[in-house]
Amino acid sequence: MAPETFISYDFAPYHVLLAAIGTAIFVAYWVPRLLINRSPPNAALLMIMGCLAYAVIPGMPAAADPTAAPHLWELTSELVVIIVLFATGLRIDNIRSYRLWRPTVRLLLVAMPLTIAAVATVAWGLAGMTVAGALLLGAVLAPTDPVLAGDVQVGPPLEGNEHPVRFTLTAEAGLNDGLAFPFVHLGILVAALGGDPSGWLSDWVLRDLLYRISVGVALGAGVGWLLGRSLFSPWGARAIEKSGPGVIALAAVLFCYGLVEMAEGYGFIGVFMAGLVCRRVQERHQFHRQLHLFSEAIEHALTAILLVLVGSTLPALWPALDWRHSVIGFSLLLLIRPVAGWLSMVGTDLTSRDRWIVGFFGVRGIGSIYYIAYAAGHMEFINENQLWALVAYAVFASAVIHGMTSFLLDRLVSRRSDRSVR
Repeated sequence: MAPETFISYDFAPYHVLLAAIGTAIFVAYWVPRLLINRSPPNAALLMIMGCLAYAVIPGMPAAADPTAAPHLWELTSELVVIIVLFATGLRIDNIRSYRLWRPTVRLLLVAMPLTIAAVATVAWGLAGMTVAGALLLGAVLAPTDPVLAGDVQVGPPLEGNEHPVRFTLTAEAGLNDGLAFPFVHLGILVAALGGDPSGWLSDWVLRDLLYRISVGVALGAGVGWLLGRSLFSPWGARAIEKSGPGVIALAAVLFCYGLVEMAEGYGFIGVFMAGLVCRRVQERHQFHRQLHLFSEAIEHALTAILLVLVGSTLPALWPALDWRHSVIGFSLLLLIRPVAGWLSMVGTDLTSRDRWIVGFFGVRGIGSIYYIAYAAGHMEFINENQLWALVAYAVFASAVIHGMTSFLLDRLVSRRSDRSVR
């Protein structure tokens, strides 16, 4: 008689990881609502749950070390950012008044360069980072994140009554992720070619500043216009009925981003412009709500997974930090960004209080993770461990500070004083 054969079943680390991520997301979203009956700062809780999962659950695989595998983090965060940027463009109801855009333009052209310069100076002078590493850190941490800043932005499409503060935060988040890219490239150029600008300045201005921004704006607007004309034609309506809004939204995002990147433009700018221009073709069409809801659902799911994974890396990254890095992080969130934001908007129609609100709610998040992963995948930096640790620390600190105070925005920006965008 043949001996009995027994099949041995083990817990595969991959399946343990899936179960842990699912549990972490469920607990982070459900338990606080059960206990305090309001939406909690989910981003911070998700990172904490990721940290706890790796600390207490047996059989978990090794945390994905971002310094060893930056490409994985780059691709994951890239997908999240492009989807939310498209949705951000869709949600803005009215763009016709330059008066409303003026604070955003000031934030992009004045506050962001000031923030980059201030963070780079502190990182170089206080933490002893190289010039290239300090410049890269400033560029990575300068943009307001469109993913984690949803609570302080305007509502879904067709909701109306957009307060100028929320409009400014939304438009800034939609554009400054793409506009930070030239400065990320500048950090890479300095690391590769040295600090003498004669070897790279003209090429950086012509290619990274002028050409890539122009291509992102032009191609993104073109794709958005074609998408809008296609969706709101008679045959487009029939296609929507058969395929559903989700497929259309995802296809538009991927097509636009891929096309702009192939033309060596900034895809982040392209997808935001695509959403913005698509909305303008027929501003009041109800289909915009469906596109936005689908994009938002994908965004929330992917962001939750990514934040749990970021939390899993915190125990390994934080030993690279010391008090000087804490000073840099808190200086950015509580001093540099608020002051730079307030100063940049002097002379606009926003009140002094509103300028402080906009300056304070400079949320850092997934965009910063993408940029540091992108840079690490293209150049080896001396301070790479410190850069990753400081970015993760700043994202976590921003999630705690801004997540716990975002509910104050409704009180500070009273609904009764909201004025419609004209």
